[in-house]
Amino acid sequence: MQEISKGANVSLTALSEDVGAVVVSLGWTSATGAGDADVSVLLLDENGKIRSENDFYFYNNPAAADGSVQLLGKTPTANGDEDRISVDLTAVPEDVARIVVAASQYGGARFGDLDDLRMTVADRSGEPLVGYSIEDAGVETAFIFGELYRRGEDWKFRAVGQGYETGLAGLATDFGIDVDEDAEESPAGAAAPAEDTGPGSAAVAEVAVAAVAVAVAVAPQEGAPSAVAAVAAAEQAGAIVPAQTRGRAPRTTKKKVTLPKVAKKSLAENDTWRTARLFPVPSLKSDKEREVRATSVLLSVMAQVPELGRRLTAGFGAPAGRMQTFTEVPLPHGDTPKRPDGVIRVERAGKLWTALVETKTHGNQLKDEQVQQYMDIAARRGYEAVITLSNDVALDGSPVVDVKIDRRRKHKVSLWHLSWAEVAHQAQMLIRHEGVGNAAHAWLLQELLEYLQHENSGCHGFQNMGPAWVPVRKGIEDETISPDDVRAVGVVESWERLIRQVCLRLGGELGQKALPVQRTRRDSDPRARRVAAAEALCADGRLSAELRIDGTSSVIAVTADLRTGKVRTSVDIPAPEGSYPLATAKRLLRVLAEAPADLHVQTLVEGDNGPRGTLERLRPEPGDLLPKDGSAPTGFRLSLIKGMGNTRGNTESGFIRGVDDAVDRFYQGVVAHLGAVEVRGGRRG
Repeated sequence: MQEISKGANVSLTALSEDVGAVVVSLGWTSATGAGDADVSVLLLDENGKIRSENDFYFYNNPAAADGSVQLLGKTPTANGDEDRISVDLTAVPEDVARIVVAASQYGGARFGDLDDLRMTVADRSGEPLVGYSIEDAGVETAFIFGELYRRGEDWKFRAVGQGYETGLAGLATDFGIDVDEDAEESPAGAAAPAEDTGPGSAAVAEVAVAAVAVAVAVAPQEGAPSAVAAVAAAEQAGAIVPAQTRGRAPRTTKKKVTLPKVAKKSLAENDTWRTARLFPVPSLKSDKEREVRATSVLLSVMAQVPELGRRLTAGFGAPAGRMQTFTEVPLPHGDTPKRPDGVIRVERAGKLWTALVETKTHGNQLKDEQVQQYMDIAARRGYEAVITLSNDVALDGSPVVDVKIDRRRKHKVSLWHLSWAEVAHQAQMLIRHEGVGNAAHAWLLQELLEYLQHENSGCHGFQNMGPAWVPVRKGIEDETISPDDVRAVGVVESWERLIRQVCLRLGGELGQKALPVQRTRRDSDPRARRVAAAEALCADGRLSAELRIDGTSSVIAVTADLRTGKVRTSVDIPAPEGSYPLATAKRLLRVLAEAPADLHVQTLVEGDNGPRGTLERLRPEPGDLLPKDGSAPTGFRLSLIKGMGNTRGNTESGFIRGVDDAVDRFYQGVVAHLGAVEVRGGRRG
């Protein structure tokens, strides 16, 4: 990969023979784990302006109708997360001269608070071509990272690194997007922070947020402020746009269909009657039957529901086009033909993108030798990718399968992995939150989801902590495990997979991305980090993680104590500056009126921990939260503690289910009630 500096440019065609489509990645890390930014893409004409509002792609307008641009969302990395954008350069309209890639922050956050700001461009196979790091970020609230631009028939990349102190509004205005001046001229700081209960400032914030809600909810009209403009103006005014508004898909004249969460009243005589399903599964007995059925079900729905097919393949370099899928295709290989579980073919503008699919269900593991054979077949027959699909979850630095990729071959084949949990997550996001083209597509996705969630489908996602789990857990309980026990590294990897799957499930329920938080630098070695975590596990018997809900500052800390058999979930809430301690305590307990009675509340003071108690005990006596020595609270830690399962994780009472339930209960019972109150992850342990 070629590294370039600010202001430099490079021809993409000089770096790769396959740049008809590229994947642009923007990444950053944060010392606190709470830093985040929103990615946006602008298509500009020769005059450096957008042609229409449809040329601005952001969280409320994530994909172009022609498939030229699609925001793929955030993906976890070894040390944080990154936003990826698929750009099909062959589909970009001819009157588009530049494609600008930018990011913005909100709620008073600055890019100088983030670390490792970086942009990379990869070809459709995932091979990184060029990278650029921003090292001079300061008070800026929006940044243009780089741009793709035409030079004759070629596309080039330029590292820009231009910052804006005026946020999304200033960036949008520069490129011809009209920002609602009335909203923009709201007094700076008029939108109150979450802890400020002053009536005047709260009213201004509500007006700003209402303007966003109105602009997003109605179809565009002549002279009316756009959703982009309203969001930009509200953020510029200091308002924190609610996550449910930020993540909502735009209303257009072609309404998208989502399924209601509340099921229609059944016409069955009693509850024992089973609804007829498009994809029945109760008769499945063998692993082979499960694999064949699961592959056929998924690939057929991908071909019939373009939104799902595009969502699952765009990150692998597939263009937006007509998709056909096939199962059990015989392909020549020596004396005996091989039969991959599936083949995906996508056609666009006379060009064909193809991929082989290898599927595993239940607890079956992918086989290195088998996947290697498919990689060799794909290289010889001109396939672009091999996609593996199983209940396992891929980790950076710990591939699901170990194969050799021959870089000397002119035709490169990329290897990608999908988890069944990721498939279910994407289906749920479409039918519950983002919408699809018509009711038939929504019904097909619902049937797919019903199939994946059936106990006999074998597509339940990561569900086993591995062979090292039982001996390591027993060694910790008996205090006989040595600090350098190599089996502990396997448990740490399984824990990371579990947390990523918990994030997928939670994100699907909320309609927002939930991501693991990594507090190490982007260039650190994943293996070394896991070895250090394994040593800590052997020493104190705890597995720890943090996860963040996209679009909010909420960071949930999760700790599984293998010695006590308890799972703790927690968040920290900072105390507002200058407020009266007793008033702050009373307000917190009012906010938590619907929270579980066994919620633990602990007062945080500088350099020490203050009073603590359950919500049930503290409700009648809020003053018990105040330190006896008169110290001013710096914040509060909210925690729920529950027992974890004792089995390996493949039953309802298992450890995996226990952690998943603990996070769900904590979010629904505690975090959801906090609203706009700023929270950050509780200290581990």
